[in-house]
Amino acid sequence: MSTQVVENKPAVKPEVKSEPLFSKKNRRLISNPLDQDNPVSVQVLGICSALAVTVQLMPTFVMCLAVVFVCTASNVSISLMRNTIPSRIRIIVQLAVVATLVTLVSEVLKAYAYDVSKQLSVFVGLIITNCIIMGRLEAFAMGNKPWPSFLDGIGNGLGYGVILLAVAFFRELLGSGSVFGFKVFEAASIPYQANGMMMMPAGACVVIGLLIWAQRARNGYTEH
Repeated sequence: MSTQVVENKPAVKPEVKSEPLFSKKNRRLISNPLDQDNPVSVQVLGICSALAVTVQLMPTFVMCLAVVFVCTASNVSISLMRNTIPSRIRIIVQLAVVATLVTLVSEVLKAYAYDVSKQLSVFVGLIITNCIIMGRLEAFAMGNKPWPSFLDGIGNGLGYGVILLAVAFFRELLGSGSVFGFKVFEAASIPYQANGMMMMPAGACVVIGLLIWAQRARNGYTEH
């Protein structure tokens, strides 16, 4: 009798296509926080700094850059370490990473933009406890790879920055008649009486409230 030899060939695994760097899903990580999932106007986070540092555009702009950097760098750092961080001390590790980055930002500002650093005062240090940054670390970076975490950090940092810059624009323009220190009304020979309320936190509350109302009305959000 002839015996038939059956050759066992290894099973061919299906080819797994890697997701493009800027796929639709990844692009939403940047676009959503800028509009329909904005951390300030939709999630109502980071309001304290929006009230405190938005009197003038220049310090606000620097604050926004600082938050974008810290949010992005901390997201990537935690994502890289996510599989090695014990669950019991994850919050401590997250705070340590954010505190290190904020200290770096503070020292750079003191070295190269001392006047702005004085204007921002303690609010640079308070980035450590910014609920937007800590929220993204816990909700996103701890469960995702570095690249999506990078995009998520940029998106939420920019979403925060867009609202703060809008608030600062109206507060400086209506409060002191200037934009980035340039006297707009004087240059146009338009008489303007400065609105003192816009220089106060109450003015920021009014502007933020109007921005939240405008965005929610445009996006069709309704309260139930």
